Amino acid sequence: MKLTKTFNPVRDTYLPYGRQWIDEEDIEAVVSVLKGDYLTTGPAINEFERKVAEYVGAKYAVTFANGTAALHGACFAAGIGTGDEVITTPMTFAASANCILYQDGIPVFVDINESTYNIDVNKIENKITKRTKAIIPIDFTGQPADLKKILDIAKKYNLIVIEDAAHALGATYKNEKIGSISDMTMFSFHPVKHITSGEGGIIVTNNEDYYERLLQFRSHGITRDVDKLKENHGPWYYEMQFLGYNYRMTDIQAVLGSSQLQKLDMFIEKRKKIVAKYNEAFAGIPQIIIPFQNIEGESSWHLYIIRLNLNKLSVGRKEIFEALQKHNIGVNVHYIPVHLQPYYQQLGYVKGSLPYAERLYEEIISLPLFPGMTEQDVKDVIVAVQRTMEIYAK
Repeated sequence: MKLTKTFNPVRDTYLPYGRQWIDEEDIEAVVSVLKGDYLTTGPAINEFERKVAEYVGAKYAVTFANGTAALHGACFAAGIGTGDEVITTPMTFAASANCILYQDGIPVFVDINESTYNIDVNKIENKITKRTKAIIPIDFTGQPADLKKILDIAKKYNLIVIEDAAHALGATYKNEKIGSISDMTMFSFHPVKHITSGEGGIIVTNNEDYYERLLQFRSHGITRDVDKLKENHGPWYYEMQFLGYNYRMTDIQAVLGSSQLQKLDMFIEKRKKIVAKYNEAFAGIPQIIIPFQNIEGESSWHLYIIRLNLNKLSVGRKEIFEALQKHNIGVNVHYIPVHLQPYYQQLGYVKGSLPYAERLYEEIISLPLFPGMTEQDVKDVIVAVQRTMEIYAK
């Protein structure tokens, strides 16, 4: 059965899959910076870094212009260079692998666990070679990866763990905050994430050497630290000691991030309440597999992804996606596996090499999930999904 021309949508207005929450407090914080002396790199940067490090339980934090730049900085700090291999998962945004290429390294993809959708830790050791330098696990949708096993493997082979926690600010693993566990951890502050600074990213770490390298890398490789200078011509003097980048965050972004951080726990609680309603509504629908619940960690629920049981549907994912869109539900798909992208195909990665990730991609849809959703918004999503599954059930 297909939707007819007399189809009545659940909603009259479009509901996006994600949206920032900005209040008067956030606006006033940004205005205070605009009225002050610093717009770019000033005191708001240090304050935001301190607050994030304190929140996650890390010693150090370094802000970047965006999450991709932060991952690039982490790869540099880890010493990844030409020919070095870095293990990661294909079920992520391209940045998680691109950061390896930026350092002339080689991404090595490991397939996902079919239940968690995170990297399958039981397949990692098979991909380790003498050239392996690091592992970049992804906390997909906010669900922490199996960090204990990953860190055990890393210790065994002397590897560095750079955790891509773009989805997982506020999540916990074995009662520890994400950000306090891996060698380096990246968080993103894009508007659809848990808190936003417009664009922005950060690396947290407990390693002072990484911290110092990250600071210098984000600012052209330049230092003014008198203890690091090769020469010293006077108080104006600085040195560019390696090729870095202009990856700095601005004070405008940082003060917004600090204001948002105060609301993070409230945002996460709102997300969890929406997830609970989704789970209750969808658990009994045979055409849907609801997200995995990890007993070793607590997700911060960046995304809510339903997996379609295509054997119980008369159509494919595309038709379900389009039907939900007609209800004005802003669905999305996260993600197209990185190794399937044309650029990566040109590098020699092939379709069929990571079957679980490829199959998952064909079956998933991301539903709206953000703290500003009203009870009616949530009901509309539930009704739209229920109706669509009824129409296309076999």
